[in-house]
Amino acid sequence: MIRTSLFIRPRLLMAVAMAAVTGLLSCTQEPDKVLPAPKSAEPVVNEEARDYSQYTELAWSDEFTGGQLDDTKWTYEVQDTWFNNELQATTNSPKNLFLAGGVLNIQAQKEVYNGKNYTSARIITRGKKDFGFGRLDVRARLPKGKGIWPAIWMLGSNDQTVPWPACGEIDIMELRGSTPNVNISTVHFGTVPADRKQIGTTKALDSGDFSQAYHTFTFIRSKDMMRWYLDGVEYFKLTPAQVSPYPFNNPFYVILNVAVGGDFDGNPDASTLFPQRMEVEYVKFWNYK
Repeated sequence: MIRTSLFIRPRLLMAVAMAAVTGLLSCTQEPDKVLPAPKSAEPVVNEEARDYSQYTELAWSDEFTGGQLDDTKWTYEVQDTWFNNELQATTNSPKNLFLAGGVLNIQAQKEVYNGKNYTSARIITRGKKDFGFGRLDVRARLPKGKGIWPAIWMLGSNDQTVPWPACGEIDIMELRGSTPNVNISTVHFGTVPADRKQIGTTKALDSGDFSQAYHTFTFIRSKDMMRWYLDGVEYFKLTPAQVSPYPFNNPFYVILNVAVGGDFDGNPDASTLFPQRMEVEYVKFWNYK
């Protein structure tokens, strides 16, 4: 989901100074003191690109089988004002997010709340799970209607210190509710908001729309390569040859949300029915062995 305004949180970085102090202390070691050998670097998992079917080791998942959202995996983002001229406030109310029958429901409602006319929910894994190289599957059924904007996406886990778009944004799935048969996949990158770049594609269903059945949205990331799949079939691939600068080898976190109105699909009209739900059966992250 493109962000047209930012909350920038500055941070004082001390790494260089600390490294210098450590170096000085190391020089004061006694000559006959045996120092431990330096640790080898942690191996990079799943760096090599593999076929979809080779990612068979389940590393992380949420199948939403409990009675409430697992707060060891997800955090609600509760906020009254969002980017992109969106109209909703996001809450942690069970009216906007609930689990039922092994399904996560993110529900947009038409109701007055804190000066807004719509409510919805948005959840993130930031600070609880960062995703590196591997295969991410999200199986979901999507809402529809003019002005409805569901999204399955990711932001760089360093976004608190490296502001968007430099941290990178990966849109695995976005949908304009007015064209509910078309999935949109995009990356956003660049150094500053004024220099934001994006590249993406669309994938339309052969028949019907995404509100009629569950579909599996897959994103596979390996070193210097990103691939998108719908129901196991690849439809998009990017490498640094198309994307520069390329922040997409870094850890990212997952975001699930349903927005209402704004710049992407315009605002709801008389044809838009409420409530509208994105139903998620599972989120799974796979490694290859």
